[in-house]
Amino acid sequence: MTEAARSQPSESDPGTLGIICGGGAFPVVVAEAALKAGRNVFLLPIHGFAEPAAVARYPHEWIHIGAFGKLSSVLKRNGCRQVVFVGTVLRPSIRKLRVDWGSLKLLPRVLGMFRGGDDHLLSAVGRIFEENGFELVGAHEIAPDILVPAGVLGAHRPGADDLAAAEFGRDVVRALGPFDIGQGVVVGGRHVLAVEAAEGTDLMLARCRELRAIGRIKLHGRAGVLVKAPKPSQDRRLDLPSIGPRTIELAAEAGLAGVAVEAGGVIAAEIEAIVRIADEKGLFIIGLDK
Repeated sequence: MTEAARSQPSESDPGTLGIICGGGAFPVVVAEAALKAGRNVFLLPIHGFAEPAAVARYPHEWIHIGAFGKLSSVLKRNGCRQVVFVGTVLRPSIRKLRVDWGSLKLLPRVLGMFRGGDDHLLSAVGRIFEENGFELVGAHEIAPDILVPAGVLGAHRPGADDLAAAEFGRDVVRALGPFDIGQGVVVGGRHVLAVEAAEGTDLMLARCRELRAIGRIKLHGRAGVLVKAPKPSQDRRLDLPSIGPRTIELAAEAGLAGVAVEAGGVIAAEIEAIVRIADEKGLFIIGLDK
């Protein structure tokens, strides 16, 4: 039997977990959870996004966005039938895709993928993987502890007005979902102060800070809530919304009262640091029941 044949998983053995890595702490958290569960892992860090020091201690091979031929070959060579996408990756322009020979036949489909929002793009990418024999697995299925739980997480509790604003914000995210717009909003009372779009959460919060500084957002004291939740129809295996320590720092700089997320629908890789910073800054964090 050849080495390549020995590396392929059987029907009863899921084999090595392939982890396609963007930036941030999530890829390592998922890798460690898989190893703890007895799975072998093989990481495919993406040039320009994944952090070299973070992936260095794991078996890995670097890839470029768009090089599906190489990506597929590396996964199969290492016995990876199951694949996780995790970590921060900014939406690339078509011109910057590093298309290889194995991707050329997909080029017409790739062009169509970019005619829509992020959910449209990621769902199309997911279908290509499934058509080529790979099983997509959500990062939260491998590392369930990254899901934000229900309830108040820190020392500070939201008031009745904060809770009403949080529920209103979640309704806004759900209403915007069919238009494939971002997964976060900032609300004050029943007033939408900002909607996350292509800029992402951090820049949305920075914009709120600037608008408040120049008086375009008029709130007294700590007020307003960042709300994050999945789009109703999105594929949760590919793109759950996330929060991190920087999210809390920026929310504090924007003068917000707290952060509310959908429990079980938002991931956090450094929950202890998130709670510590929120407590220090005087912000509440709450996981909203579904």
